[in-house]
Amino acid sequence: MNQVANSFTELLKSRRSAMKFNPDVPISREELEEMFSLVKYAPSAFNLQHAHYAVVTDKASKEKVYDAAYKQYKVLSSSAAIVVLGDLEAYHDIGPMNEGMLNLGIIDQLEFDQTVQEVHSMYESKGDQFKRDEAIRNASLSAMQFMLIAKDRGWDTCPMIGFDEDAIMQALQIPERYVPVMLITLGKEDTSRQRPRGYRKPNGEFVTYYGE
Repeated sequence: MNQVANSFTELLKSRRSAMKFNPDVPISREELEEMFSLVKYAPSAFNLQHAHYAVVTDKASKEKVYDAAYKQYKVLSSSAAIVVLGDLEAYHDIGPMNEGMLNLGIIDQLEFDQTVQEVHSMYESKGDQFKRDEAIRNASLSAMQFMLIAKDRGWDTCPMIGFDEDAIMQALQIPERYVPVMLITLGKEDTSRQRPRGYRKPNGEFVTYYGE
């Protein structure tokens, strides 16, 4: 158990935002599929799995993302530019997501109907801002898991917020039901001029305990 814990600690500490990638390093669809098959285990509210990934690996599409990301070179040199999206309408899937549990007898029809009604009521009563917040919250959890999985497989990543959301949506023809959460560039980091890791706050600066 300690060996597993130490390995995970090393993984956490080794993951960092890559500022520059070695160009012309391809990543296969098969390897991306393997990573996404693990990403799906990320937590999400009501198991709605709000995250959706738009993966760009071809040069022409990457040029469009590069333009939308204010011409940041890391987009062009990456092996893949991945737009993390949050589904504003994910709550509509609460029924289909629970049909398997119903059919297996894990939940009964009453519990199924109550769950569907309660989730629909919550999202619709709280309005568009709540739907957007939920889409971003849950997609962010998924995105962090993706970056750790990528690092575990020898790939480096950089989460980015520096892009024009409307331009990204238009360039990739993303449906309006999705909100862009972040852009992740993935590749093999060029460490020739890697900076030291930035300052990290001690626990006392970001943790407050209540109770004994």
